[in-house]
Amino acid sequence: MPSLPTAKQTPFWRGDRLFRLLVGACALLVLLSLGGLVLTMALGGAHAFRVFGPEFVVSNIWNPVADQYGALAPVFGTLASTLIAVLIAVPLAFGAAFWLTAIAPPMVAEIVGTAVQLLAAVPSIIFGMWGFFIIVPFMAQHVQPFLRHNFGHTPGVRWLVHGAPFGYGLLTGGLVLAVMITPFITAVMRDVFRVMPTMLRESAYGLGATRWEVMRQVVVPWARAGMIGGVVLGMGRALGETMAVTFVIGNANTIGWSLFAPRNTVASLVALEFPESPAGSLKLSSLLALGFILMLLSFATLAVARWLLREKHS
Repeated sequence: MPSLPTAKQTPFWRGDRLFRLLVGACALLVLLSLGGLVLTMALGGAHAFRVFGPEFVVSNIWNPVADQYGALAPVFGTLASTLIAVLIAVPLAFGAAFWLTAIAPPMVAEIVGTAVQLLAAVPSIIFGMWGFFIIVPFMAQHVQPFLRHNFGHTPGVRWLVHGAPFGYGLLTGGLVLAVMITPFITAVMRDVFRVMPTMLRESAYGLGATRWEVMRQVVVPWARAGMIGGVVLGMGRALGETMAVTFVIGNANTIGWSLFAPRNTVASLVALEFPESPAGSLKLSSLLALGFILMLLSFATLAVARWLLREKHS
């Protein structure tokens, strides 16, 4: 009698092995792409790091005429504008996501949820143009004069609102970034809240908990991992955003605590000055070094998020 084919001889086993090789190659390709990006930035910026040393990171001088470059000013602008955006966007995103999943009627929630997803697909340059033509004049004509008049002499606050009323600055950039990242964070939080077992919420309501208590004691602890993931996704886009910030932040390589003074970010500076940087020049190397620092900031953000998740499970 002919022998029956073993498991390793069946077409199904060969197909499974091929599938494993394909998905393994995809994972390896992602890893190689990430490593290639890091290596390109590091090697490209090596000349700047050799010339300036550690001073490159702590210097706020950016003078192409004298070939003097420092990363502190754009890094400060990147971190400050991202922090402002996250502080504004996270409460808005959480409130919108909770309303869509626990309060709004199903039909209204579906319409608004679709609108949020469409807003997330708007190109960043559209946000930049909207910020330039709408937000900048509004900040210059109404917001900054009001804050300067009422808080310009308040100790501890006046240094945040001083400056000429141009409308540009960290606050304007942070507001535009907040509008950009809120749909991303909202969409992630909404999906996390929707997959939460209904029995958990209903049990809390059955025990007499209010909607606030259910949100604070049931929804947030259960969805913490997904919420952190949404915030990290929004921060990642805010850290690397280019054109929208370029339109509204003022593009000045300075450091200060005024929310209305022109500043700069790493991505904006690279986008503006990369076309004017000759190949092999110290300026181009400095821009690549800025890109490497920006990648390190993104990795640090992800590391903090993973640490927070580990604290939850420990």
